[in-house]
Formats: sequence, structure tokens, C-alpha cells
Amino acid sequence: MSFLRERFKPNGGPDGGNGGRGGSVIFEAVTNLQTLADLEYMHQIKGENGDHGKGAARNGAAGKDKIINVPCGTVIYDLATGEGCADLVEPGDRFVAARGGRGGRGNRYFASSSRKAPRFCEQGESGEEVMLRLELSLIADVGLVGLPNVGKSSILAAISNAQPKIANYPFTTLSPNLGVLNTGDERIVIADIPGLIEGAHENRGLGLDFLRHVDRTRLLIHVLSLESGDYDSILNDFEVVRREMQEYDEKLPQRPYFVVGNKSDEIDDDALKTLSTSLREHFAAIGTRFLLTSALTEDGIPELYKEITKFAALHPRPQSNVRLFAMEEKLPEKMPLRKRAKIQIIALHGGGYRVLHTQLEKAVERYDFSQEENVARFVRLLRKHKVEELLEAAGAVSGDSVAIGYKEFNFYPDYYPSEEYDSENEEDSE
Repeated sequence: MSFLRERFKPNGGPDGGNGGRGGSVIFEAVTNLQTLADLEYMHQIKGENGDHGKGAARNGAAGKDKIINVPCGTVIYDLATGEGCADLVEPGDRFVAARGGRGGRGNRYFASSSRKAPRFCEQGESGEEVMLRLELSLIADVGLVGLPNVGKSSILAAISNAQPKIANYPFTTLSPNLGVLNTGDERIVIADIPGLIEGAHENRGLGLDFLRHVDRTRLLIHVLSLESGDYDSILNDFEVVRREMQEYDEKLPQRPYFVVGNKSDEIDDDALKTLSTSLREHFAAIGTRFLLTSALTEDGIPELYKEITKFAALHPRPQSNVRLFAMEEKLPEKMPLRKRAKIQIIALHGGGYRVLHTQLEKAVERYDFSQEENVARFVRLLRKHKVEELLEAAGAVSGDSVAIGYKEFNFYPDYYPSEEYDSENEEDSE
């Protein structure tokens, strides 16, 4: 609230500027991040406050938006409802999670022919507040899948530039490792996805950590360990993986795939020849290619490299259908003009009443009740909506506590004839 005071202009009129809007919170997908680890301890994220309005009709600057970088493939859910809000796939994809509140209005805004010198201003509105859950669903061209400890990480290290942790015990890979295969024409991203056990679709073992990251892959490579040398056991391992994928998503088994028999160095040559022939015939019968490899000695790795490169050339990366769900921009809700919502009066269990009405709740948030004219404006607004009559009809008596928004008042009815309502000066129709 400000008035112009210059030489030869002792009563220059109101010149208080409006406050700036608050900054929004925005998530943006970038390529230089691979995990959500940076957000692990960021439990509360706020946009910047807008600046206050100033004299000489100067409006406050808008608050800076808070931009949070996340890896491509981040899926954002509403924590309360579980509904998907955004699927940030391509670099530069943005999601406005919470919009900043509108800035308050200075007393210059309220000047009119009938109100020459308003001695009140408004506070800014609170910004949006949401609770979100973020998940990472990796975007990879090729996914290495299989049971724990079949050598997926070793194969990834052999065919790409990745350096995953490799050890001879289950669940070495607790989070997906990414490798890049550079063919010259394109960069093929390969994901070593955590192993799974039977019942993975019910989140046993590392089940959902495995299955969630398979959603976006173009090609699946089933890795089988030949270490046991038992034909039936190896096929059973393959069926376990296929069955869990079917239970998780019926479309996953239809995705292009081929099979790699790894750890060929663990069995002798005669047994390997018999086993590989039987496996190759079995998979050929169902229309699937079978490759024999050893990540340790790199036998068969060049053939695997060629097969992946060939597939990538035949199946270009899709651009339009990789999202788990369509992104829809959340627009701020607007109340229809000249449509007045009904007021609800709720009797509280501990005594007192609560008034539910969008316009009244916003007025409580904006009005600075330390300014007498704002108090008078609010009283006029209550009379305009006949709140006192509605409270008495609900059983309220003098002295009862009445809550509107986040403020509480004591109820002391004071009727005025309807012709005294200053509706001309009531500018708060939203």
C-alpha cells in the first residue's frame, strides 16, 4: 500500500504495485543423469517467492521456477491416488508439478472513480502443493534378462563400455547397469537388468525392479547359464523367465528376442556340442535364434555383437509410442464467470462450524486483516453471501467459533438491510 508523494503533488493518489507470482516446481528430463539418487534426500521442494510490490507503481518480480533435473525415463505418480502424472522420456520433456501462486494486488489496482484512495492491498495466494512419487523406468534399446548369476553383467562388459560389478553369487546386480554399443551409425543402449526368481511378478526377490525396466526395451536377450549341462534344467530356467514376463504384462513375451547360452567354458567340449545342438534345434523349432557364448573367454561375443547391430538396423528406435502413458498438461482450474457456488456449513464435532466456499476461502487467504478496509470488505462479502443467516439456520449462536479457510472467527450476528450492501465496490467475483 503506497501513495504518491512528490513536490507539488502532496496527494498524488495510490501507487502501490502488485506482487510477483511465485515460482513453479518443474521436472525436466536430461541425458546426463542415470539415477534418481540426487533426489533421495530432497523431501520438500519449493519454488522461489515472488517479490513484493513497491511504490511508484512498480510491480514485484516473479519468483524463479525451481527446475529439477531427472533422468530420461522418469515416471511421476500422484502419491495420494497412484495415478500417473507424467512420463518424461525424451531429453527436454518437462512436467509442471506445482504452479506458483498469484501475487497480491497493490492498492493502485483498487483505485476507481468511486474509490479514489484505497487504503488496503492484498496478500499473494499460496502456490499449489502436491505429494509425488518418482520411479525410473530405464530407456534402453536392448535388455539382458535371465535368472540371477547367469552372466548378464559379464556379457554387458564384454560387448560394451560398461564396467558393472561382477561376482559369483546371486543378485550381484541390485540396480540396472547401462552400456553403450557404438556401431558408428548409432549408439545402442544395453541394460543389464537385475535377475529375477519365480514369483517375480508378485515382487519376490528383485521382481518388480527387473520387470519395470523391461517396459521400454526394443529387444530382449534371454541369457541362460550352461554351467549345469542339464538340458531340461536350462529350458526350465528359460520358461521361468518367460512365465514371469507373461504374468507381469501379456505383451512382453511378444517383444522380439533371441537366446544366448552363456558360460560355455564351464563344460567339456563333447557335452557342450551335444547340449548346444539340442538347444539350437529346440529354439529353431519355435522360431528363435540361439547363440553360444562365453563372456570369460569371449567366444561367440563377435557373433552376438553382429546380431545386436543387425537387429538395431531392422528395428529403428520408436519416437511416438515409448511413453507408458500420454502426457497431459495440467491447466489451472478456473471458476465459470457469473456462476456462484453454494455455501456449505459443516458442524464440527468439537464445537463450532466450518464454512466451505471457494471465494470466501480465497478471500481469507488474500485479505490482510490488519488493514481496517480489508475487514470491512470481508464483512461486505459475508453479507453478500448471507453467511450469517446460513450459520443461524445451521444452529450457530453468538460466540460460536466459525472457521473459513485457515482462519477462525467468533460468530456475532449483525444484520444490515440488503440495500446497504455495497455491491458496486465488491470486486472479488472470481
